[in-house]
Amino acid sequence: MVEETFEGFVARERARLHGEREAVFTAQHELESKLAGINRELAAIDAYEAAKAGKLPTPLRRRRKGGPQPRACSGSKRDALLKLIEESEGLTRGEILERMGLKGNKSGEMSVSNALTALTKGNQVVRENGRYRAA
Repeated sequence: MVEETFEGFVARERARLHGEREAVFTAQHELESKLAGINRELAAIDAYEAAKAGKLPTPLRRRRKGGPQPRACSGSKRDALLKLIEESEGLTRGEILERMGLKGNKSGEMSVSNALTALTKGNQVVRENGRYRAA
């Protein structure tokens, strides 16, 4: 019987965890797609009801007036990021991306960078020696 080395065990565990992580990401993507479809159907129902009542749906009224388009709220990502930083002794950007499961996700990484910049400018987070800490 061949005795297993610690390095072999760690490599096998890392591969197993990466596999589980990919399965979760796949399931998450499928659920997000399903949720987007449901949201489209709900928006269609809202548009139908508004048209039947002789009113334009709210998003269409905003567009018609030429006002600003509604934006997705980035506060929840910022809040989650701030909570993660507060619960630690300080994290590098790479550690933050790992813990949030965004390593390798270009848009997710950019979102975290933007949120870190906003939190730093808002004096909620400070950066010392490459680590982000709660202010």
